[in-house]
Amino acid sequence: MTKYEVVIGLEVHAQMLTETKIFCGCSTKFGAEPNTQTCPVDIGMPGVLPVLNRKAVEFAIRTGLAMQCSISPYSRFARKNYFYPDLPKGYQVSQYELPICEGGYVEIVVDGQVKSIGITRIHMEEDAGKNIHGGEGRYSFVDLNRAGVPLMEIVSEPDIRSPKEAAEYMRKIRSIVRYLGVCDGNMEQGSLRCDANISLRPVGQEELGTRAELKNMNSFRFIEKALEYEVKRQTRILQEGGEVVQETRLWDAAAGVTQAMRSKEEAHDYRYFPEPDLVPIQVEQAWVEGIRSALPELPDAKRERFVSRYGLPEYDAESLTAEKAVAAWYEEAVKAGGQPKAVANWMMGELTRLLNEKDLSIEESPVKPAQLAEMLLLIDKGTISGKIAKTVFEEMCRSGKDAGVIVKEQGLLQISDEGAIEKAVDEVITRSQKEVERYKAGDEKLLSFFVGQVMKAMKGKANPQILNDLVKKRLL
Repeated sequence: MTKYEVVIGLEVHAQMLTETKIFCGCSTKFGAEPNTQTCPVDIGMPGVLPVLNRKAVEFAIRTGLAMQCSISPYSRFARKNYFYPDLPKGYQVSQYELPICEGGYVEIVVDGQVKSIGITRIHMEEDAGKNIHGGEGRYSFVDLNRAGVPLMEIVSEPDIRSPKEAAEYMRKIRSIVRYLGVCDGNMEQGSLRCDANISLRPVGQEELGTRAELKNMNSFRFIEKALEYEVKRQTRILQEGGEVVQETRLWDAAAGVTQAMRSKEEAHDYRYFPEPDLVPIQVEQAWVEGIRSALPELPDAKRERFVSRYGLPEYDAESLTAEKAVAAWYEEAVKAGGQPKAVANWMMGELTRLLNEKDLSIEESPVKPAQLAEMLLLIDKGTISGKIAKTVFEEMCRSGKDAGVIVKEQGLLQISDEGAIEKAVDEVITRSQKEVERYKAGDEKLLSFFVGQVMKAMKGKANPQILNDLVKKRLL
């Protein structure tokens, strides 16, 4: 039993899917030429005044409601002062003591157990630019296209107790913001990223230990790996009688270690004060209720509906509802006539495997929901076997053709003629007398041998149920 308890809190930064920046009209589109999406406001020229993007406020409220937060009727921006090359003004406009959302929670499922993770606050802020280091270490460049892009910072309570829980929490946050349409969740491009605060304390102790902040984790796997490493590092320090230093550390994915970056700042180090160029935000309750009424069905509610309406196991429902597009694809396939459990099995199995191989999203799938439903109907009717269906499905993915067309073109109709199957069974038994004797002596595992030999002779087209019945009958 471990001597220490792990305590983790995540600060998730989600780039809001607005067309323009938070305080000006510059585009937020990703991938433009460096420094082509800037103006005097976001590069901090003297005398300019910011104007708040209403859509950013709406997105923050939408997210807060989805995470059971209270929406503050009165909030305001503050200046967070620090100096770094990618921060043109020398301060970041953020929210400090009066955020837009407070006091919510999200639920995660880990090892079959539901756990609630508290949300301390959600606040709005502007993003900084990007430093680009090159020239064999002799030069650094600054791209300010990202400066002023609207962010939400979603701050959790220190309720997370393992790296696995942290990764699941991050997956749930990503799922929710994508369902809401407020963030695309692209971690590789940096539109969803997180910092983790992690500390250890003796089991049973109330007081938190000294924490380290981890940065540079741009995938669920890296979040889990970085935190696992940090747990081991801090445990080793404490067991050797040392003290953990409060600092910011970077995750080095290539080396698989965290490395010290700088000593961790406290809030007072940033010298926060109210932003004088922006008036406080006053949110009317009618606006909040209008946003609440327009919220879509969220992952947890959809998962529960999939269990009750379609009779799916919790695991299947959780998997199929994690992504809004996947859930929509599933329901379309069921609506087209596919049996709910069969559709789930094929989506979570063959479809996922083939999409992963081709690096495609569900929206890019060459097989459409109605096509999968048609193929499943052919299985139900006995037109093709489950084994042949895999061949048909791969051809559907390759060519985009319907299952019925492929079956007809390639002569893949299942053989259900008892006479033809019986003849093949007799031929296999006649040439396999040694196996027949062993089977009759009690080696019942050989049943699969006879079935396999007949299937091979009939090129996989024999009706499995009829074949199994006939083999058993003949071996009596």
